[in-house]
Amino acid sequence: MKQFKNSLLAMLLMVSGVAVSDDNNGLDLTKDMTQVGQTARMTYLFWDVYDISLYSSSGSYDSLAPFVLQLTYLRDLDGEEIAKRSLEEMQKQGFNDEALGAKWLLQMKQIFPDVTENYSLYGVRDENGTTRFYDSEKLLGEITDQNFTKWFFDIWLSEKTTEPKMRLKLLGEK
Repeated sequence: MKQFKNSLLAMLLMVSGVAVSDDNNGLDLTKDMTQVGQTARMTYLFWDVYDISLYSSSGSYDSLAPFVLQLTYLRDLDGEEIAKRSLEEMQKQGFNDEALGAKWLLQMKQIFPDVTENYSLYGVRDENGTTRFYDSEKLLGEITDQNFTKWFFDIWLSEKTTEPKMRLKLLGEK
């Protein structure tokens, strides 16, 4: 049954424009993709929080094409806090729809797990503008709202990001 579920998940990912490999019963969401820039590290005060990498099939970033953003956490964090912080970062970029923000926050709280050191969380933007979240083994959930996809990934990839050096590193720009 597990093999069937993994095969079904692989087919869904391929249809969505994201290549996947089921190797050792784990997902490899970046197998047939190329890293766009370099891996960047998010540090808050003096704590290393996560390493982040951006992948696409072409090796370049296009906000309207499929891509994968991989966050590998360097410390234990509560999933609910990750969701809250994500919404706060969207708001810092200019997102200000309170009702929609509350809906997205609830969805993120249901999707984002508590993470431990070396846990990888993948955000996948498919060709339809849906955001899917995975860990190394399974689909955690998805948010189909294209506006969410834009605002969520803009946390790191927009020119308005609160971490411009990280953005430049992810995109391979100087």
